[in-house]
Amino acid sequence: MSTKITKPSILPGFMELTPREQVAFNNVYDVIRRNYESFGFLPIDTPIIEKSEVLLAKTGGDTEKQIYTLTKGSTEMALRFDLTVPLARYVAQHMEEIAFPFKRYQIGKVYRGERNQRGRFREFYQCDVDVIGNGALSIVNDAQIPSTIYKIFKELGFDNFKIRINNRKILDGFLRSLDIDNYIEVLRVVDKIEKIGEAKVREELEEYIKTSEGIDKVIKFITVEGSNEEKIQFLKNSTVAHERFLEGVEELETVNKYIKAFGIPDKNYVIDFKITRGLDYYTGTVYETFLDDYPEFGSVCSGGRYDDLAQFYTDKKLPGVGISIGLTRLFWSFMESNIIDLDSNSLIDALVIPMDEDFDYGIEVCNKLREAGVKVDIYLEGGKFAKKMKYANKLVIPYVIIIGEDEKATNKVLLKNMESGDQQLISVEEIISILNIK
Repeated sequence: MSTKITKPSILPGFMELTPREQVAFNNVYDVIRRNYESFGFLPIDTPIIEKSEVLLAKTGGDTEKQIYTLTKGSTEMALRFDLTVPLARYVAQHMEEIAFPFKRYQIGKVYRGERNQRGRFREFYQCDVDVIGNGALSIVNDAQIPSTIYKIFKELGFDNFKIRINNRKILDGFLRSLDIDNYIEVLRVVDKIEKIGEAKVREELEEYIKTSEGIDKVIKFITVEGSNEEKIQFLKNSTVAHERFLEGVEELETVNKYIKAFGIPDKNYVIDFKITRGLDYYTGTVYETFLDDYPEFGSVCSGGRYDDLAQFYTDKKLPGVGISIGLTRLFWSFMESNIIDLDSNSLIDALVIPMDEDFDYGIEVCNKLREAGVKVDIYLEGGKFAKKMKYANKLVIPYVIIIGEDEKATNKVLLKNMESGDQQLISVEEIISILNIK
């Protein structure tokens, strides 16, 4: 009786990589992780599965529909849909064990039952950093966050990108000064202007702003041009006297001052009154980051300031500021645009190839190289020399170390550069020097 063969496949909306692609993915992951740690953010790791009552404490609408839920016995559980809600639970639960301000980063998978479409995933990595205060949190933290973003995208090889910054209080206060009742909905509409264009935004604003004059004022306000300093001066010269507006202007001016102190060039950040992050969650500074040469990617990093992280889990006021990078979608975009060079991503510095089935000397060479920090592997299978070289080529290994009878007799090896084809008979110590390990 033959065994039934099941066709191997994965669910739609999940990304699975080849080893070469995974190495490239890990390299991007490591750039983000290193930079988070270099700014003093501490790692945490929360469970993928949380109690439903905790995870769903504040949800509704489309978000709740996208959450994966499961039941084991009488326990109702759900897969985390972001890293922010678990952070809120974590801080409320461990308040006596952590130091405030609490600077944390977390990189992990989250799950959303979204409609399957190109470039959108149901399982994906998010890379978050947040600074949480106990009762209060200095506005200068809002300037340090963009510095983290800047360092990450510079190390990833991008020069032309913009961190767009605004303060929700400014537009909030401006809209209230116009006696617009549904200002939250107006913020949501304004936030879409880059995607749907000014004409469509005007059309949608008609539902909430009854006069064309009012719509003109909003459009004119959010599209003000000029340098960052000129935009701040524009705000300070404004006749708007609403308290929220004035608070926002003061905060934005402080953030702008300290962004310069953190060393971000003017070409890489811009004050943009169109950026509102259309979620009620954000209450002050907001960020969106775009790659100038790849506008089709959309926002590659976003976030902002919020007043109360854990209001559903504690009566303590925990303000914070943070950003998130959707790593899976970002990496997929890199792959689609051929930004990632898979041929430069070998994990192995060199492959030892014994010419016969006597592996003692080859293993000894591997041991010495590994002790010196060389990432090395040894080919332990039989077959012709051409087959062994093909293996090294397929893994894009930069060097092979060939060991035959002559090499054993002289206590040396034949080192071949796979790119240039150059080869030389040298000692193990010389290999270490050539590969710049020490």
